[in-house]
Amino acid sequence: MLAALPAGHRARLMEIAREVAFPAGRRIFEEGGRADRFWIVRTGSIGLDMHVPGRRSPLIETLGHGDLVGWSWLFPPYAWQLGAEAQSPVRAYEFDAVAVRMMCEDDPALGATVGQWVGRVLAHRLQASRTRLLDLYAPHGSGTGARG
Repeated sequence: MLAALPAGHRARLMEIAREVAFPAGRRIFEEGGRADRFWIVRTGSIGLDMHVPGRRSPLIETLGHGDLVGWSWLFPPYAWQLGAEAQSPVRAYEFDAVAVRMMCEDDPALGATVGQWVGRVLAHRLQASRTRLLDLYAPHGSGTGARG
């Protein structure tokens, strides 16, 4: 997803990135926890899940190379809206949320670009969550086939 940003903005963000690794099965964050960082996947896959009372947390979406992991860091109250777990060994770039928010405040053009980027990801994740939950729990699934 960093490819969605102009080269200058991407370069500024990469200046503060650090490389991290997660083994398969590692919980990266829990729904409701403090969203103080985010990641861009380099290798491996990360599953996003959602707490559903009385049921096992369903897998909402699987993220891989180039995907943004986490958007809750950009919006108060900075609490994760989903959970995340490494499904395979993962290597990623990690970004400190406070540092990125400060960069965005100092550079309105960067802030607008990052906001639009994260907004597109957020819209996609909300639709993926809706579709997945309908597939799991609605009487006739998501209805993504023929419309009536």
